Amino acid sequence: MYRFLLTPRWLSSTVLALVAVAVCLWLGSWQLGRFEDRVSTHRDTTATMAAAAAGSVEPLGGVLTEAVPQVGTDTVGRSVSATGSFDPEHQLLVPDRVLDGRQGYYVLTPLRTADGRTVAVVRGWAPGAPAAAPAPPAGEVTVTGRLQAGESSGSNGAVAGGLPPGQLGTISRATLLNMLPYDGWYDGWVAADTVPAGLTAVPTVQPQGGDGLSLRAFQNLGYTLEWFVFGGFVVFMWFRLVRREAEAEQDRALGLDPVLE
Repeated sequence: MYRFLLTPRWLSSTVLALVAVAVCLWLGSWQLGRFEDRVSTHRDTTATMAAAAAGSVEPLGGVLTEAVPQVGTDTVGRSVSATGSFDPEHQLLVPDRVLDGRQGYYVLTPLRTADGRTVAVVRGWAPGAPAAAPAPPAGEVTVTGRLQAGESSGSNGAVAGGLPPGQLGTISRATLLNMLPYDGWYDGWVAADTVPAGLTAVPTVQPQGGDGLSLRAFQNLGYTLEWFVFGGFVVFMWFRLVRREAEAEQDRALGLDPVLE
């Protein structure tokens, strides 16, 4: 009854179905691997940030060195300290930053360190539209805070430009180099732990792309299910067609073929 499976038409159909199932399984497994990688990244980042929060305060120059000059997932949230003098003349307000569901702005003040480089220090967050911000303390100060990754346009409310003087759309080394008269900037920025009255300390901000467990990760999981369902549908249709052909063969063997007039 199943001899028809050895005919060229059915052999080619079976091979095509097997190839389709194999492709679906491969694509589904690939998407599942992407999801697992993102989950692993989320776990590693969470563990790193927890260890950084529990660790001791380190000098900024000891964390961002010539060998490792950029902020990475292994240094985001690490407690650092920097000693120098604030530059009140170049204090900037960073609008469209959300904290606890409320719209507000950051107060960013450059800190000129003893080694000649400058670090962007966010001295706190205030609600509402950008307004007058408290002046930074004069003289030499030591700032303790959490190291943050530089922003990119479109992340965390960052914009490319079009803001009035005294405001900054994106906290990044490139934008700071273009706006302020300092050549040597540390990468990223520091969210101060101690803030002036009227401001709120800024929590650790995830870098662009998140910590791995983002909407894209769940899209990968959704694609995984889709490809596996497609593969199962191919198998289902193949068995259905085989059964229908087998029933037709059985009818022909019993002489139950419809007579064409």
